[in-house]
Amino acid sequence: MFEYLICDLDETLYPRRTGLMEAIGRRIHAYMTDRLGFTPDAAVAFRQRSLAQYGTALRGLQVEHAVDAEDYLAFVHAVPLENYLAPAPALDAMLGRIPLRKAILTNADAHHAQRVLERLGVAHHFPIVVDIHAVRFHCKPSLEAYRHVLDTLKTPGPACILVEDMARNLRPARDSFGMTTVLVTDDGADKPAGVDHVIADLAQLEALVDSINRA
Repeated sequence: MFEYLICDLDETLYPRRTGLMEAIGRRIHAYMTDRLGFTPDAAVAFRQRSLAQYGTALRGLQVEHAVDAEDYLAFVHAVPLENYLAPAPALDAMLGRIPLRKAILTNADAHHAQRVLERLGVAHHFPIVVDIHAVRFHCKPSLEAYRHVLDTLKTPGPACILVEDMARNLRPARDSFGMTTVLVTDDGADKPAGVDHVIADLAQLEALVDSINRA
């Protein structure tokens, strides 16, 4: 019996095409070049390596360059959300119909998460936000991130459905903790390892959860 729907935040609760993460990516790049002295090419290479090795650019910068996380997070998330996101009444209604408790698990910080949730008009569905601070910067796909969210929710992995836009963040949740995993992607690729279900649009989540609950 499922108890929790755990959702990633960025490019999961809203489509990639909004351009919000591209805007944040540009600010990450600017932070690295303007404040840390990376060349543009070195910044791109470091971000790619950090994503693969640490899960986020921030974690790589903390480990290898002792970056102040608060300064970094404030800078990169200083984006006018109204330029990218609009209230999403259909999403709000759908979340209200899914009969599971809901939480956010994000590699961003709680301040950014709350701004996004409020802008979309769905914050009231997510009383629990497990952010990068809560997991002590052991971000997804680190096992510590999933262990912490389950400890916070006081529920076992098999009682949870995890929804993500990145397959690499789903496999550890399924393989190590028994969560049911849902990938949101419209790329048409075959279902990756570690993914139980694939949907092309978050609007399909309600029907999927209903079918999972009836299985």
